[in-house]
Order: sequence, then C-alpha cells, then structure tokens
Amino acid sequence: MAKKKYKNKKPSQRWKKYRLEGLKLIKSPSCPKCGEGTFLALNKDRAYCGRCHYVEYKK
Repeated sequence: MAKKKYKNKKPSQRWKKYRLEGLKLIKSPSCPKCGEGTFLALNKDRAYCGRCHYVEYKK
C-alpha cells in the first residue's frame, strides 16, 4: 500500500497585521464592534470587518 500524499498547511498570516516602529508595536485597525483581535481588511476605499460586516469608508 502506497503512502498517502501530505499537503502542507498554509501558515497564519496574522503576523502581517503588526509592525515595529522603533520600540513601538503598531497594529492594523481593529473592529470597534468585535473588539481587539478582529482586524479590519484594508481596501482601496474602505475598511471592512468580515466577522460582523462593519464598514468604514475612506474619504
């Protein structure tokens, strides 16, 4: 019997939401309805929460 092929899992992309500036940790905006830990997706004209569908439009 042949071995089953193993498919590698994609690593988490959550670390891309944080960046360091000097000694400060800067994070992407979080959803005001859901609270900390739920990030807003940054699009060209808006910021969107996929969990509660909250939208902030950019001017």
